[in-house]
Amino acid sequence: MELLTALFTDYTLRTVALGAALLGVVSGVLGCFAVLRRQALLGDAMSHAALPGIALAFWLTGQRDSLVLLIGATVAAWVAALLILGITRASRIKEDSALAMTLAVFFGLGLVLLSALQKHPNAAQAGLKTFLFGQAAALVEEDLRVMALLGVPALLCVALLWKQFKLLSFDPEYAASLGMPTGFLSVLLTTLMVLAIAIGLQAVGVVLMSAMLVAPAAAARQWTNRLSAMVLLAAAFGAGAGVVGAVISATARGISTGPAVVLCLTAITLVSLLMAPERGLLWSAWRRRQLIAPVE
Repeated sequence: MELLTALFTDYTLRTVALGAALLGVVSGVLGCFAVLRRQALLGDAMSHAALPGIALAFWLTGQRDSLVLLIGATVAAWVAALLILGITRASRIKEDSALAMTLAVFFGLGLVLLSALQKHPNAAQAGLKTFLFGQAAALVEEDLRVMALLGVPALLCVALLWKQFKLLSFDPEYAASLGMPTGFLSVLLTTLMVLAIAIGLQAVGVVLMSAMLVAPAAAARQWTNRLSAMVLLAAAFGAGAGVVGAVISATARGISTGPAVVLCLTAITLVSLLMAPERGLLWSAWRRRQLIAPVE
């Protein structure tokens, strides 16, 4: 009861929980489309590719402003996504190879820039290295406003283009035959994923951000075959894991919020893989046993 009260009265815990929940909702919703389109690794590549954008934004402006750094991260991740699409369409290089090369090049460039910036006296104070693994405990109300500024429009865009994104995810060839601009819709959906990644960098960092995109959607997929239900479940899983992870981090010393949130999502995914009706491993084993039993 005391902990529940602290969620509403303690400024730090309330801010961190709200930020993690908002990140869970946005990444859960957009992660569904990434999983259905088999672009889970694209999210991983874009989250790592955001690192040089953060470093360059600080280098050019000299400011540790959340909005400025997230704009830099968004631009870098977006360029990386377009580069991957361009490589796969203009060459014989497979998508997995293009993803691996882009991830390595951008992440390596980001690490080099961060190392170079450490000589800058303001860079060490700005704590740019916290973007590697995230530092949700450092979230303040201004960070929440920036996260909402990027995340809410992304969710509204998904709601407005729901039918188009749904058709693009399940049958892109049929969508193209109906005259839909599938290329534009694909780039737009990728851009929304970039926004989801950008708002999560400060909380969970570039290394763990891909888990925020993939885990809620993968867990929700086990429970339903309907996209609308899957999106709602993924948002609920993401938000729930965010709040529980924030509470665990606040009550247990030495546990960072980002890894705690990801571990909560991992637990939800494991339970879903085992227990979900129809698709769960235990459910499948029970059904096989029921089918074999009459024969015996």
